Amino acid sequence: MNTTTNTAELIRQRIEAMLIGEPFTPTAFLECGTRASVDQTLSRLVKAGSIERVTRGIFVRPEVSRFVGKVMPEPLKVAETVAKTTGAVVQVHGAEAARRLELTTQVPTQSVFVTSGPSKRIRVGKMEIRLQHVCQRKLALAGRPAGLALAAMWYLGKKEVTPALVEKIRRKLGSSEFEVLKSATSSMPAWMSDAIFRNERTAIHA
Repeated sequence: MNTTTNTAELIRQRIEAMLIGEPFTPTAFLECGTRASVDQTLSRLVKAGSIERVTRGIFVRPEVSRFVGKVMPEPLKVAETVAKTTGAVVQVHGAEAARRLELTTQVPTQSVFVTSGPSKRIRVGKMEIRLQHVCQRKLALAGRPAGLALAAMWYLGKKEVTPALVEKIRRKLGSSEFEVLKSATSSMPAWMSDAIFRNERTAIHA
């Protein structure tokens, strides 16, 4: 078996071991061979229909639905995969975070995520995913429920983030995750940490 064949077989085996619907990049296979041989193998697998190219440099072994055919990965998974290539952090946009926590009824019309990496637009079929660069403190606690709450408060702003809204967040997160949120007050602007402090004071006196 020559080196190219060996590389192709190793990559096929690794892909078959991956979860269906999880996007990946060529860097996941650099232990299998040279970058050129990895790219060639992935291109052949795309042509064979074994995997799909989600967007430039991102692939997936797609989930297949009997109703709609091949299902592309969720926008957040694509955004996280893109960010991983540069070691960046990704979090859902504050508008989506506020919706998930039921702090607003507005539904975002675009797939937008905030990141510590560079701002960019990613085309996935007919859909566009936007990555928007923000400062690191806005990404504190990214990837956990408390991080959603933090993103939502940044988005809603000083006028909306009242002790009453913080109480809604407390109830949504639960006591242990709310403690995690409180642990990040040093990363918050004064108006945000003040709202949490005033909510705490109200809860103690209630």
